[in-house]
Amino acid sequence: MSTVAFYTLGCKLNFAESSAIGQQLSKAGFEKKEFQDGADLYVINTCSVTDHADRKCKKVVREALKHNPNAYVVVIGCYAQLKPNEIAQIPGVDMVLGAAEKFELISHLHTLVKEPKAVVHNAPIKDVNTFVPGYSLGDRTRIFLKVQDGCDYFCSFCTIPLARGKSRSGNVAETIELVKEAAQQGAKEIVLTGVNLGDFGIEHNQNFFDLVKAIDVIEGVDRYRISSIEPNLLTDEIIEFVAQSKRFVPHFHIPLQSGSDEILMRMRRKYLSDLYQSRIQKIKALMPHCGIGVDVIVGFPGETEENFLETYRFLNELDVSYLHVFPYSERANTTAKKMKDVVPVKVRMERGEMLRGLSEKKRMAFYREHLGTRRSVLFEEEERRGVMFGFTDNYIKVATDYDPLLVNTVSEVTLSSLDSEGWVNAAFDYAEVAH
Repeated sequence: MSTVAFYTLGCKLNFAESSAIGQQLSKAGFEKKEFQDGADLYVINTCSVTDHADRKCKKVVREALKHNPNAYVVVIGCYAQLKPNEIAQIPGVDMVLGAAEKFELISHLHTLVKEPKAVVHNAPIKDVNTFVPGYSLGDRTRIFLKVQDGCDYFCSFCTIPLARGKSRSGNVAETIELVKEAAQQGAKEIVLTGVNLGDFGIEHNQNFFDLVKAIDVIEGVDRYRISSIEPNLLTDEIIEFVAQSKRFVPHFHIPLQSGSDEILMRMRRKYLSDLYQSRIQKIKALMPHCGIGVDVIVGFPGETEENFLETYRFLNELDVSYLHVFPYSERANTTAKKMKDVVPVKVRMERGEMLRGLSEKKRMAFYREHLGTRRSVLFEEEERRGVMFGFTDNYIKVATDYDPLLVNTVSEVTLSSLDSEGWVNAAFDYAEVAH
């Protein structure tokens, strides 16, 4: 029996797709192995949001061949769609599959014999118009469920429409069946993921709210979590529904990118800061305990010191829980790449550090605010020096002494104290373990 190992870079969507492809290979007779165990076939699922991800792909290929110099190496994902010929030149790469071809890996994989040149299958992105669902399986306590793919927005800094194609999804009925299937795998939490999640169903005359309502009643799942969703697509209806739902958790991740309207317009975002602020205010009015994460880009072309300080002040005053900070990275074939007034890399890094400091300040404040309260925690398998971890429904990281009986359980705990490592200690009676 041939063996396969995966290495997945990038977003939650990539993890869901890697798992789906892994299930296909398993049905075809491949045995899954850990990356370091020297598999016959290595599948590297790439990201291309930043240049760092591109460089890491090359490193992963080298690492795979260290574990098995004769391994057959296949590269898929966003980087593979955008720069297939560049990847084909990486020593050790045997096959490159674009966005349309990655789910047809088995049909392309006629042999694991290495050839002198890499084989490339890469259709133009305009021809990629089918939706292939999938979900992560066996990798984590929660399941990442892919319900949407592609994006029609064409923000000036982003390569995703070029890498994944136009927005598309299944319909509500098809997705319900997928949710039921995923629920049978035993995960306590399902995370709804997509490239532009709020665009779900547009080609079926449906919308994301239709999906949220439909899956909320499905038995067998303790929690649903909404992954990153654009502020202009996070409607009052969705917020109000989550506020009263017993299964959808009080946690949102809402990309901002900049607190300066001038920069938002240069980025070609679909909203301005006032709308974003109104979304946060709406959430907090209904769910004061809600965790809210924010994506923000620093050092975008044309971002002056005043623009940055405007963003800093905006975020400082905003009632959010944490930030994901990205120094701007030039990407080929984007509008931003051609813009003048480039911000020096050193300045981008400095601004990034300032916002990461603000993020930590906000996270700690959010954690302290909840000390002494009781929240439900989904405990994970990871153990670190006798300690295990989990996340509350509102996304507070919680630690307690390792107990294998707690793995993959949802438990009511009291958030007792803040640890020096940056997590919250949990106090509970074992009789309180819910499931």
